[in-house]
Order: sequence, then structure tokens, then C-alpha cells
Amino acid sequence: MRGIVVAVSTDRSLAADVFARDCATRPVLQAVTGRWGALVLVALASGTHRFSELRRRVDGISERMLSQTLHKLERDGLVRRDVQTTIPPHVEYSLTDLGRRITTPLATLIELVEQSLPEIAEAQVAYDAEH
Repeated sequence: MRGIVVAVSTDRSLAADVFARDCATRPVLQAVTGRWGALVLVALASGTHRFSELRRRVDGISERMLSQTLHKLERDGLVRRDVQTTIPPHVEYSLTDLGRRITTPLATLIELVEQSLPEIAEAQVAYDAEH
């Protein structure tokens, strides 16, 4: 991860190093891997969705948190917001090419965690018994 040059809007360059305190990758990584970002991205991997569809799919997320999450992901170039000029207005969300590239390994990780749940549960029981 060290040594990758990233151009920023102020025309200065930064070496991307996620372990550095001020690295620009940290807020993006947080948005992608945070509780809601990962779920929204993986939900969008199946295709275009309206806000209400996403809210139903990502069980437990509030309207406000979904809105904030979508805005962050859109700002980072991972999600596209498409406003249809219908009455009433119709807004759809989808992954960008960048969003698809980032979501693919994220979806694999989620799948691996789901498949490993029995082993995780055993480890938790063993840990709790010792502590």
C-alpha cells in the first residue's frame, strides 16, 4: 500500500499509506468498511435500487443513516445517484465501475464471514469460558 501516488483536488500529491494518520484513504476505507457502507455497497451489487428498496434490504438502517452513507459513497465515486425526471421524482442508486471493483472483494469477505459463522461462534464460546 505504500508509495502509491494519489492526486488530490488541491493539485498536490500524497503518498497513500493507510497507516499514516492523515492519509486520505482512511475516511474512504471507513466509509467502505463501516457498518452501513459495506452493506449498502453489497446490496447495490445486485443492481440498481431506489432508496426505499435499499432501506428494506439493509435491515436496521435509519433513513438518515442511509442518506448519509449514500452521500459519502457517492462523493467517493463508488455510488451513482440518478434522478429521473418523473412525477413524482424517482431517484435510483447504482454502483459505479470503481464501486463494483471495490465491492467484489468486499462481498467475498462477507460471504467468507457468513460461511465461517459456526467456527466463529465456537471460538467465542471458548473465549467466553476462559475469560
